Amino acid sequence: MTAPATAQLITTKAELRARRAALTGPVVVVMTMGALHDGHVALVRRAREVAGDEGAVVVTDFVNPLQFGPHEDFDAYPRDLAADVARVAGLADILFAPAVEEMYPVLPPLVSVAVGRLGTVLEGEFRPGHFAGVATVVTKLLQLVRPDVAVFGRKDAQQLALVQRLVADLDIPCRIEPVAIQREPEGLARSSRNVYLSATGREQALALSRTVRAVEAAAPSASGILAALASEAGAPGLTWNYAAAVDPATFEPIDESYRGEVLVVLAARVEGTRLLDSTVAEATEA
Repeated sequence: MTAPATAQLITTKAELRARRAALTGPVVVVMTMGALHDGHVALVRRAREVAGDEGAVVVTDFVNPLQFGPHEDFDAYPRDLAADVARVAGLADILFAPAVEEMYPVLPPLVSVAVGRLGTVLEGEFRPGHFAGVATVVTKLLQLVRPDVAVFGRKDAQQLALVQRLVADLDIPCRIEPVAIQREPEGLARSSRNVYLSATGREQALALSRTVRAVEAAAPSASGILAALASEAGAPGLTWNYAAAVDPATFEPIDESYRGEVLVVLAARVEGTRLLDSTVAEATEA
């Protein structure tokens, strides 16, 4: 089906289930926490391509409290539902934007999805419980939307890996479609949190994308990739949480003897705002 000029706004699970039952053709979902920017729109455009003329695109717009820690920015997280609806006009068929009480009648829920080691290292170490919250809401949304395909961005690389394992390990019949990181003209990975940065902060945050470029230039040397990760260690204005090169299958750190695909994941705070970036490289020599 051709996407309507304005996406249908749905706020309840019952209405979503009823609307989903009437859909024919492939259904593709893009899960967001709203505050949609050009990076999100790129995901929705890819979803539209995958769905084709006969399919439907569902965008979920929900700030999930389970994935925020006690000192994180849940209350301050940017929200603008009217702008989000306008952003996906002509691309999405449905925008599902439930209230917290609609998604979680009991909070915290009595039953949630546990994550293994993948959910406790790197991002999981710095944000305890975060990935259990992600896994729980993704599972709920997959059950509600019942998509054939779910589109996720590569910026949140550990989240993408977790979701890929989730659908495989729980036998959820949904294909995960990764989409390349969308960047600002100066290289900064697009994020809803970028609005918190001053002009100075945005300049300081470019250390993340510089590291990505350095890693990509250093490949295929494993030692070069590791050296590139240290290249911005003293960049002014950044507090690094981690800058790691890992085996994408196990999330174990690599060393100079490693050969194969390398996932590089970065996380740092700039002016109190936590930013992520990532890239994939191939190591074929020391």
